[in-house]
Amino acid sequence: MEKQTMTIREMCDAFNVTPRTLRFYEAKELLFPIRDGQKRLFTHRDRARLTLILRGKRFGFSLEEIRQLLDLYNADDQQVTQLSRTYEIAKSRLAEMEQQRAELDEAIADLKKQLDWGADRLASLRAHDAAA
Repeated sequence: MEKQTMTIREMCDAFNVTPRTLRFYEAKELLFPIRDGQKRLFTHRDRARLTLILRGKRFGFSLEEIRQLLDLYNADDQQVTQLSRTYEIAKSRLAEMEQQRAELDEAIADLKKQLDWGADRLASLRAHDAAA
């Protein structure tokens, strides 16, 4: 059975994040833990939000985009607006990532050619020195 609330340490362990990260997301109004004196207690809603925050970060969404998407959850349209906007941003981000991958593939191929040329040149110079 899942706990109703989790402490900051439990959240850190469960999500492999630091307390500083959780406090940062709280300051950015992405998470809203219950405050009990100095203690922060994270609800099921906070855990769901953190899952989405971390996924969004992994996909390269900005924190502002993530915050806006999370805020759309409360729109009174069964999440149609939230899902539509998430889909638009994700599609755009995928296109950016694919472009970056193409550029990286090109740079890797070019670097491999340069390494091959360098290896051939070194072998040639060493052969010349050995013959001299």
